[in-house]
Amino acid sequence: MNFIFVSPQFPKHYWKFCNALKKNGVNVLGIGDEPFDNLCEELKRDLTEYYFVPTLEDYDTVLRAVAYLEFKHGKIDWIESNNEFWLESDAKLRTDFNILTGFQTTDIEGVKNKSAMKKFYAKANIPTARLHKITDIEAAKNFVKLVKYPVVVKPDVGVGAGGTFKISSDADLEKFFAEKNSAPYVMEEFITGDICSYDAIVNAESEVLLEAMTFWHPTPMEVILTGADMFYYTAAQIPENLSRLGRAAAKSFGVKSRFVHFEFFRLTEAKEGLGKVGDFVGLEVNMRPAGGYATDMINFAYATDVYQVWADMVTENKKIQPEGEHCFAACGNRRDCNNYLHSDEEIFERYGEKIVMTGRLPEGMAPHMGDYMFAAKLQSQAEVEDFINFVMAV
Repeated sequence: MNFIFVSPQFPKHYWKFCNALKKNGVNVLGIGDEPFDNLCEELKRDLTEYYFVPTLEDYDTVLRAVAYLEFKHGKIDWIESNNEFWLESDAKLRTDFNILTGFQTTDIEGVKNKSAMKKFYAKANIPTARLHKITDIEAAKNFVKLVKYPVVVKPDVGVGAGGTFKISSDADLEKFFAEKNSAPYVMEEFITGDICSYDAIVNAESEVLLEAMTFWHPTPMEVILTGADMFYYTAAQIPENLSRLGRAAAKSFGVKSRFVHFEFFRLTEAKEGLGKVGDFVGLEVNMRPAGGYATDMINFAYATDVYQVWADMVTENKKIQPEGEHCFAACGNRRDCNNYLHSDEEIFERYGEKIVMTGRLPEGMAPHMGDYMFAAKLQSQAEVEDFINFVMAV
């Protein structure tokens, strides 16, 4: 099997996907915009060949890279980046080379455009916030009359929470229209709730092979707007109702043969038409693994190897890797600009062997995730709260 992994060097830990593929006998071919000499040693070891391009945003150059690798190695069976930013490019490459193991260009609108996602949520009977595709300020004000302030505006197509704003008054709305760029924007009613994600690996029949729930705090929008510290943790178990909604979403969106990251609100205030406190409301779907080191948090929480589960899905279309005993896995991210109450040494002294990962985050993650992370395996929700409070205290 010939597998082209696009941008295998970012995030850095994605070399683990390549390693798992290689273990399964796959010929792993990389295309990326980082010179080969700059790749980590693990990735260099696991790639059969690497094709450097000056920029992955030049589609014609990437197209020629795929053509070269196909000429040299034979028919390409898979193209994947596991990266939301390259989702559309990946699909176009599959379409142009008649590679059917993944989304095609005709599938992209429903999984990239926030406005287009609504019909798939409705098909799966998953409640979502009311949405307005922004045209002019008068139409926006009419929508506000319906849902009331505050509202959230964001690009119809976007990665993460970039370009997202909370609007609380007519003055805010007028300022947004005066300053916004020409990109399509949508407006949604504001939901008060915690952000949690349904993270899963799905096979070619849209069947879930592995699933987990991760909580993220504060919301990505708050992190972008305020520069707040972020923490996240994977729960020891996934609630049955979230599992049901996540599986329904996977089938409704036609997900096949990939890692997914579906974001939900868990309501902390009841919302008419959406649910009561504790109910889940669909936010958006992301057709890639969760950000940061959430994949590793799932590994720690479930005593599994999601990279190998994913590779087994690619080669066998089934789950082979077993899971062990479940626990909680929490990650607290710090920023260099803050003065924290407890030193690194105090964190290690307090949590000792419970610490399973530390290190600096790549520069590309820093604005959203922070600069340095501490992760620990913990046995209860109370331990999670104690760990986060200690690591993040300022």
